[in-house]
Amino acid sequence: MRFQTTLIMEFIKTEIEGVFIIQPKVFEDARGYFFEAWKKAEFDEHVGKVEFIQDNESKSSFGVLRGLHYQRGEFSQAKLVRVISGRVLDVAVDLRRQSPTFGRYVMTELSAENKRQFFIPRGFAHGFLVLSDEAIFTYKVDNVYAPQAEASIRWDDEQIGIKWPIETSQVLLSEKDRHARPFSEAEYF
Repeated sequence: MRFQTTLIMEFIKTEIEGVFIIQPKVFEDARGYFFEAWKKAEFDEHVGKVEFIQDNESKSSFGVLRGLHYQRGEFSQAKLVRVISGRVLDVAVDLRRQSPTFGRYVMTELSAENKRQFFIPRGFAHGFLVLSDEAIFTYKVDNVYAPQAEASIRWDDEQIGIKWPIETSQVLLSEKDRHARPFSEAEYF
């Protein structure tokens, strides 16, 4: 099988302005598969110019919920996230005061099988829940981690109302996430 020189990625707009699901075209044959995970020219054309400066990776087990995290002020971050092993439910919450979707969230399942990516611009809280036995989660960011600017919103905040698909008793949180603030006390953009 010969691979085409121009590969296609589908950039799917969500109901929240600026948040995209990116579905790569995957080429499979008896040997396995190939796809372009990120291509600057296509990303810039469909999403806009974002200068990613760092890649991060985490490994988590079933029920681990990381989030809802964001960085304030000049340290806010845009993220391009994906899963390379396992399955997660990924969530972005709009914290932009002037946005018509302020306080709303959008979610998508990311998995090694569907190879989707999720772009979350600056001005959002972000989190994910591991749905498989374990998951390896990787993401690009456009700004450095700044502990002094870090903030979290409660994963189960009633005002946001995220519908997580597992029982509360199965959710595993860090100490930081157990003590996150409610949405009403968040610092907005």
